[in-house]
Amino acid sequence: MEPNEGNMKGAWEPEPISTGLDRIARLAQQRPEMAFTSLNHVLDLPLLEASYRKVNRKGASGVDGMTAHTYEKNLGANLADLLERAKSGRYRAPPVKRVHIPKGRGPETRAIGVPTLEDRILQRAVATILEQIYEQDFLPCSYGFRPGRSAHDAIEEVWQRTMRMRGCWLVEVDIQRFFDMLDHGHLRAMLDERIRDGVLRRLIHKWLHAGVMEAGNITYPSSGTPQGGVISPLLANLYLHVVLDRWFVREVVPRMKGPCYLVRYADDLVMGFTHEGDARKVLDVLAKRFGKYGLSLHPEKTKLVDFRQPGGRPDRGRTSGPPELARSFDFLGFTHIWGRSRKGAAVVTRRTSKSRFTRSMHALRDWCRMNRHRRVKHQAADLAVKLTGHYQYFGITGNYCRLAAFRTQVERIWRYWLNRRSQRRSMPWERFKRLLKRYPLPIAKVVHSVFRDRQGVLPFTAK
Repeated sequence: MEPNEGNMKGAWEPEPISTGLDRIARLAQQRPEMAFTSLNHVLDLPLLEASYRKVNRKGASGVDGMTAHTYEKNLGANLADLLERAKSGRYRAPPVKRVHIPKGRGPETRAIGVPTLEDRILQRAVATILEQIYEQDFLPCSYGFRPGRSAHDAIEEVWQRTMRMRGCWLVEVDIQRFFDMLDHGHLRAMLDERIRDGVLRRLIHKWLHAGVMEAGNITYPSSGTPQGGVISPLLANLYLHVVLDRWFVREVVPRMKGPCYLVRYADDLVMGFTHEGDARKVLDVLAKRFGKYGLSLHPEKTKLVDFRQPGGRPDRGRTSGPPELARSFDFLGFTHIWGRSRKGAAVVTRRTSKSRFTRSMHALRDWCRMNRHRRVKHQAADLAVKLTGHYQYFGITGNYCRLAAFRTQVERIWRYWLNRRSQRRSMPWERFKRLLKRYPLPIAKVVHSVFRDRQGVLPFTAK
């Protein structure tokens, strides 16, 4: 699963929560083995109202066709009725509407789910309650769909750990169709450890078996999490917390000869090891570990990468045989490679990966083609928003050249499609440059600078 490009890193400030939720969080922290049997008392009208404000009210409607505009006309009564149905057991989880969107420029598509508005509200409320418990259990190596733990935090953690180890043997892990293959039986057993409230467990059970509607036909998958559901990321994090995170900390780390680390963002993860032998041991048992819980690893994308520091001791951690792969790896849209700082030191540099760069270019080209009929100032305004979003995600230290190349390509693509607005002769570059002065696009900008964010911590920067 990849992060949105507009996902910004910044200081997280928790929203005020009710006394009941705060008490649940304290109990979960103080008693890590405790199973909560009574939680539905905090599922109340104020929580549903807060959940309604958090959900995306501008999104597409689900199978019932209900929109936020219609729902708001009688919001209080609708939420009160929703609460009564949820607690009495009369609530029936509707099927999730499945739609397909293009994946790249080929015929392949990505299926996404569209729950109903009431489903999103109720799932958001239940997820808020469960977060108070599981945020006390989840380990620091886990990022993604957690408050205050963004993709940039995960990328920074990989950078810091790798630099501290002066390179490592890195295991890239790719889980095949994770969100579709998540086993319901194992998930229920994992929930039993902490959540035994009848109301909440009944709602989760209904969402897992709600079904999917596509082209008028309803199917009932026997595995996977609710597509597009607000609660799906939390359930997925819980699943991998048990399958991987907890196992890695309790079973793997004590058996390793040298330092190692795990960084996971949802189902995207990497593991670093000082010794090649340690990395190979874990890689050998990883498929068996995931298979125990109904998951499988991609045989080609799950691999060992020799990511040791160039110029270091060539035999450190070696066992036998030559290195399998080049010294680079992709994680969360960035290619990590060894480079040189301005002072000549070996550093890990992060650049926009080739696949993500190409995908973004194709998306911009398609957008310009479909919107070339609009007024130029409106096109410029929308392109400025798209560029800003790109900088917000990919604008990290060491990636300025790729940001500048992206902006240059946007200008070329925009001019190309402006030239096809009519049968007139092509717009010369001099005229297009005057247009850019009138409607300027944002310049390439490093948004997440290590010097601006962590002054004094990092003694160098990558070129």
